[in-house]
This record gives sequence, C-alpha cells and structure tokens, in this order.
Amino acid sequence: MIEKIIQLVVKKIKFYQKRKKAKLLQKERESYLKNGMQPWSKGYVAYKNEVIYKTINNYKLISEFVNGRLPKDFGFKIDERIIEYLWIFSKLSKEDCSVLDAGSTFNFDFIVNHKFVKGKDLTIFTYTPEENSYYKKKISYVYGDLRALPFKDNLFDVIVSQSTIEHIDMDNSIYGYNIDHHNDAKEKSFDFLLAIAEMVRVLRNKGKLLITVPYGKFENHGFFQQFDKEMLQRLTKEFQSNGEFSLDFFKYEKDGWRYAKQDELENVVSYNPHSGKGKQDDNAAHCRSIVCIQFNKY
Repeated sequence: MIEKIIQLVVKKIKFYQKRKKAKLLQKERESYLKNGMQPWSKGYVAYKNEVIYKTINNYKLISEFVNGRLPKDFGFKIDERIIEYLWIFSKLSKEDCSVLDAGSTFNFDFIVNHKFVKGKDLTIFTYTPEENSYYKKKISYVYGDLRALPFKDNLFDVIVSQSTIEHIDMDNSIYGYNIDHHNDAKEKSFDFLLAIAEMVRVLRNKGKLLITVPYGKFENHGFFQQFDKEMLQRLTKEFQSNGEFSLDFFKYEKDGWRYAKQDELENVVSYNPHSGKGKQDDNAAHCRSIVCIQFNKY
C-alpha cells in the first residue's frame, strides 16, 4: 500500500514538473518571437526545436521535399539542424530495423517518440553520457570514439551521423571533452576518414548510411572544420568499392534554406556563434551550406 502511494506521489510530481517545463519553454518561445528572433538569443533553442518537431511531423512537407521542393522561407533564421532533420527523416525506413545514431542527435523526446523512430532498435553512440536518457524505451547507449566503434561487422541496417564527423580530432572542450586533438588551424584533419571506415564496417549489406556535414570553403573554427571539395572527395572515395552514394546540397540565404548546386558553395563561409567569426547580415544562425550524403552498401 505504501509503495503504491509513493509511486502515485512520484508520478504526480513528474507530471507537474513536466507541465512547468512546458510552460517555461512556451514563455521562452514567445519572448524570442517578441524580441526580433535573433539566433541564439533567449528562447532560440526552444523555438528551433518546436519548428523541427512540426517539420518532421508534417508528412506532406516530407513528401514534397523528397520530390525536390521546399516552401518559401523554410528555416528562416534557423541553423542547419532544420534542413538536416528534414533530409534524414525523408530517408528513414518506415519498417522496424536496427539504427545507430552516431553522434547522439536523436537523443530528444520528440525524436525518439516519432513514429519513424519509435519501435526501431535504436543505439545512441556518443563520447560521454548526456542529461537526457531514454533507456526505459529500450534505447541503448554506448560511449566511445567513432574512430574505433565497439561493434561487430555488418550489425546495423541504418546509420545516421548528423553534423558529427566535422568535430572529430577538433577542440571539443566546449562539449566537455578534454582529449588530444588537431591544433594546426591552417591544415585539414582527415581523422574523420577513420570514422567513415568504421561506419561502413558496421553497416549491414544493403544497409543505409546517412551523413550531414557543413560544406563550402575550408575553415577551422576550433571545435569543427568546414568541409571543402577535397575533403568531400576523400570521404566519398571510402564508398566507391563498397556501394553507391548520392549527394544533396543546401544553402542558407536571407529568406531561409534552399536546394543548391555544389559549385555555387565553394566560397561559402560559416558563422561561428561562439566567436562571432563569419557573421553577416543574412540572419544565418550557424553554417550557411551543407552536404547530405546517402551511402547504400552492396
């Protein structure tokens, strides 16, 4: 009897905590809209997550996106996450399968509860534990370095690596990772190729690998590097004897995100909200162009 009372009390406390958090987030979103929608100001993250939630649950939008169409002003003043999630969810298999989230960009309630994710055998791989944890949903968490994945060959049906490999071998101290890293800002690090080789190894035959990275002019922003044509060529070379791949390019402009061609992105630079480097008057919140890569293993 006492145990049931305790369970009810705990359940009620969690309910009120959740409602209080929801009200706080709504207040932040309203403040963000009222104060001019400046990226990374108070309420930006709450607003962005709400837009992403609506985007990935808009199945008509996903269908139109698959056919190469984006609505006007899509992702206005929102960073590349808005286009990355839309692209990834347009590629996810609707059937139950094993999925590796290589970088922990699925570790949000509105992602793990999505009908394209819910029910799948999901493993989240990242460097260190995070505040959110959904182990009660039978989601597995594994920690380590992407350059040496602790999984057997041909294990996963789908692997997603969203804006992750550009951080490999970089200064990730802002995320709390105090590990040795590349220090020459003028030189490119190609350690990400080790992670690509590992992801190809653990991907099943006929499996699908989905990767997104910032793309344009090579830049070293300390905690990430922006890929250029050479780096992309080195990356895709890893696929050539193992399967086939396709590339989609996107560019941010003053009114939002659009499809783009590779050759128009060669001189595009990113905005670093931590340092202010690359800030312009186009309302960009972070990277101004990205490449989304789909690899299908033979």
